[in-house]
Amino acid sequence: MAERQEENHLHYWGNTPEQDYYALQGVRGSSSYFTSPRGLNLFTRSWLPLSSSDFPPRALVFMVHGYGNDISWTFQATAIFLARHGFACFALDLQGHGRSDGLRAFVPEVDLAVQDCLAFFTSVKRDSRFQTLGRPTPSFLYGESMGGAICLLVHLADPLGFDGAVLVAPMCKISDNLKPRWPIPQILTQLARFFPTLAIVPTEDLMRKSVKVEEKKIVADRNPMRYRGKPRLGTVVELLRVTEYLSGRLSEVKLPFIVLHGSADAVTDPNVSRALYAEAKSEDKTVRIYDGMMHSLLFGETDENVEIVRNDILSWLNERCNSSGERAD
Repeated sequence: MAERQEENHLHYWGNTPEQDYYALQGVRGSSSYFTSPRGLNLFTRSWLPLSSSDFPPRALVFMVHGYGNDISWTFQATAIFLARHGFACFALDLQGHGRSDGLRAFVPEVDLAVQDCLAFFTSVKRDSRFQTLGRPTPSFLYGESMGGAICLLVHLADPLGFDGAVLVAPMCKISDNLKPRWPIPQILTQLARFFPTLAIVPTEDLMRKSVKVEEKKIVADRNPMRYRGKPRLGTVVELLRVTEYLSGRLSEVKLPFIVLHGSADAVTDPNVSRALYAEAKSEDKTVRIYDGMMHSLLFGETDENVEIVRNDILSWLNERCNSSGERAD
């Protein structure tokens, strides 16, 4: 009976109503739809500090989720954490993910998703609530996995638009352990020209390769929006193209960033995060490689490990917002 009750949880934290939970956490959450320039209805969320004394906020954090994920389940945990510390966080479900328009987990062209993100982020930055004496509030990109790659592409598309980026296990290269062996990629590429939406690419469940703690795998698997099918041909070919493109443009990255990766990540390659740190032209850059941690750094690890990563992110953001230190919980 207890197990059946857990399976019916409305949220990753349980059945506490969303707004009640936000209030308990000291944040103000809201959701809406944003119509992209190409006419897509994209589901968005915001998590703002609850106290009026935190306005304008320390900074705006624009968050991008990973492949097959969405912004309404465990992804919220990091946004809530940052909002509790004075940051205003915003995110959208990418095309084909969560509650946004599009065929589930079909990413036909990452560059279009980049433009969707830029349009939404720009609309938020223009909000008068986030202006101080006519000056915009500092803004940072935040991306997990595929979202990290999209954040780098956003930066390359708008080099002066953001004050920094937090890149969590960015998909600048797909792990060789996940790539199909030759000649399968060549065959898939040809098939994708004719059947891009076909969900037949053989791969293991990414969630189970990402989350270390068994109990947390159960929580992640309850996400009603999680994509459980095989990757679509067009999506795989596009992600392979984008990661190859990005790995060749690491030296063009110029914004301040912190890149965080687990040494045991079997989904994206921590060596490419090391390469990003080495090759980027950024004068302000930081890399953290966590020994033994896996892909899901901000949920799938032990609570102690999650806190280590969270606090590294918070400290990095605080330092770049001229903070004297962390806020008390």
